[in-house]
Amino acid sequence: MTLVSDIPAQTHKRPPRLFHNLMAKIASIPMILTAVVVFLGGTTWTVVYSFTGSRMLPRTNWVGLDQYERLWASDRWIISIKNLALYGVCSMIFTLVVAFTLAALLDRKIRFEGAFRTIFLYPFALSFVVTGLAWQWILNPDFGLQSVVRSWGWESFTFNPLNDPDTVMFGLLIAGLWQGTGLIMCIMLAGLRGIDEDIWKAARVDGIGTIKTYLLVIIPMMRPVFITSLVLIASGIIKLYDLVVAQTNGGPGISSEVPAKYVIEYMFRAQNLGQGFAASTMMLVSVVIILIPWAYLEFGGRKNG
Repeated sequence: MTLVSDIPAQTHKRPPRLFHNLMAKIASIPMILTAVVVFLGGTTWTVVYSFTGSRMLPRTNWVGLDQYERLWASDRWIISIKNLALYGVCSMIFTLVVAFTLAALLDRKIRFEGAFRTIFLYPFALSFVVTGLAWQWILNPDFGLQSVVRSWGWESFTFNPLNDPDTVMFGLLIAGLWQGTGLIMCIMLAGLRGIDEDIWKAARVDGIGTIKTYLLVIIPMMRPVFITSLVLIASGIIKLYDLVVAQTNGGPGISSEVPAKYVIEYMFRAQNLGQGFAASTMMLVSVVIILIPWAYLEFGGRKNG
């Protein structure tokens, strides 16, 4: 008589890890191929041809670093880099401060919160071209903000940033903040809503003020939210193009030039592909400089923790 306990238990072999979620992996193949071929392949092609003397059409006549030397000797490129640095620093600071302030106010459970949230987020739904044209009209001295204030009796009021080389980037910054702050505000608000209410109760019991609680407790807890927000803001800064073209087209003169506009101008108008490829490669380097610290903070820090 054979006992049940003597029968060896049937063992089910697990499929290799390669075949886990097989259908999902098969479905992702087209996207992976697109990313590898289009993004990685296009990036490699651009970097390689930045070392050539390509003009209207790509050519493999190697010129070494000549395109980069010519690039950094160009006043137009230097001005565009300075403009992007000024715009970028101001945009990061003001976007984070304004967005967090608005998110903190909405987090206080105010009346008509949904309406305010929609109003703040609405500009993000508009294209940069529409935003640039709208703010071009608003900042126009003949019929915009300056004209309206003067019609109220303040004849000495002057506000014409787009026609002044020293202030034109701040005119662009106003439009950029108006459009982009709403999205960052929503991200901040989601982060604030994820904070446990017991933390606020403990802070009130300890007699810690609201502002001090935000600075010492809440903001450090929202570190991942701030990192994500910074990456989104930085990526928008680097590819700044539509807003400039719609609002100033790089003027007055070349005082509001930005790197993306420099690339487009040389690749499609000046028919100097080699110079455009060199400029776009430098933009790629700036993106990598941003992504490496973000990747380290997001993934490297967790392993260490």
